[in-house]
This record gives sequence, C-alpha cells and structure tokens, in this order.
Amino acid sequence: MRRRPIFSGLGRAIPFAIAVATASVLSQPLVRAANSPVTIGGPFTLTSPDGTTVTEQTYRGKWLLVFFGYTSCPDTCPTALLEIAAALEKLGPDADKLQPLFITVDPRRDTPTVMGNYTQSFDPRIVGLAGTPQQIAAVAQEYGVYYAPHKSGPDAENDVIDHSTYLYLMDPEGKFVRGLDADTPGERIAEVVRGAMAKARENASHRGRSTP
Repeated sequence: MRRRPIFSGLGRAIPFAIAVATASVLSQPLVRAANSPVTIGGPFTLTSPDGTTVTEQTYRGKWLLVFFGYTSCPDTCPTALLEIAAALEKLGPDADKLQPLFITVDPRRDTPTVMGNYTQSFDPRIVGLAGTPQQIAAVAQEYGVYYAPHKSGPDAENDVIDHSTYLYLMDPEGKFVRGLDADTPGERIAEVVRGAMAKARENASHRGRSTP
C-alpha cells in the first residue's frame, strides 16, 4: 500500500472543510486539540471477534488508542500494530487502563474472526473490530478517516485499500486527546499515553481541591 499523508483525497469521503479542520486538530499540541471545536470520534456500532456487538459505550472508562486499517495491508498496518504492542509492554501496569482498537476499512474481507486472529498475532490486548460496509463508513466518518479500494489485479481478493494513517488517542469519556502518526515508535506512543493519563489525574486533583 502506498502511504499517503492523512486525509489525502479526503474530499471523496467527507466535506473538504471538515477534512482540513480535522487534520489541523490532529497536528496541534494536546491542549489545543482538546479545546478545538472540531469533533473527532463519536457513536459507533461494530462487531468484536467473538461476535458480540460493541458500541462506543462498551469502552467508556478506558483510554482508547484507535487505528483504522485492514488485515491484507502490506506494510503500514502491521508496522503500526507492532508499535502499539511495544507501547503496551512499555506502559506496564498503565496498559490496563488503555484499550487499543483496530477497526477494519475492508469489511468485505475482514470478518470478526479474521480480525481476531490477526490482532492476536500482535498482542491479545489489541481488539479488532469489524462491521457492515455501512457501519464502517459511519465510524470512519466520525473519525474523519479516508479509505478507498484500488484494483491490483483481476481478482478482488488482491485489492489494496488506500487509507489515512493516524492513531487516535481518546480519553475515558470518549473525547479526542491527540493524534499520532502510524509509524510512531512504541516507546513514544507509551510516553504520550502516560503523559495524557498524568495530565488527566492532575486536572482531576485540581478540580477536587477547588470543590467547596
């Protein structure tokens, strides 16, 4: 798969103005991103590897690291999942507070079982989520994700899918914190996640002290 900058060609998926605004949010520091009027993330209904229907509410109370891709992806996706697995190891006990989600952009080939087998090969703590084409389109729009299939031969099984390549860090309330490049090293991912958790604890402590 040829790697493109995030939101390259996104006008085919969501309005151009939203694409530009969302990309701007992803490029901003943590505080600016949190205060941005652009919303990244939202309601979704998908299927976990065991066939269970899950929604955004299923993961409330957990930090989320969300990545969109597909199991036939030749380079970007396996690299990103390897780095996410490395980040989980680096986080130690804090990894229990984080739920990485790998959401397919290839609903035709990536069944729940296929997704489960694939993510297990990287780290069993990474959950692969599948869905109908309509469900995948809906969650992709919520996150401002671009994806488009490309023919690579006469057999549809060989199709490749061009897609945006960002990791989305979401807080336990489902609010966007910041984006990271898919090729961010695991050590750096862990550093960012740990810093966001520490910042959240600090803010909660300040609110507690200010309460009469």
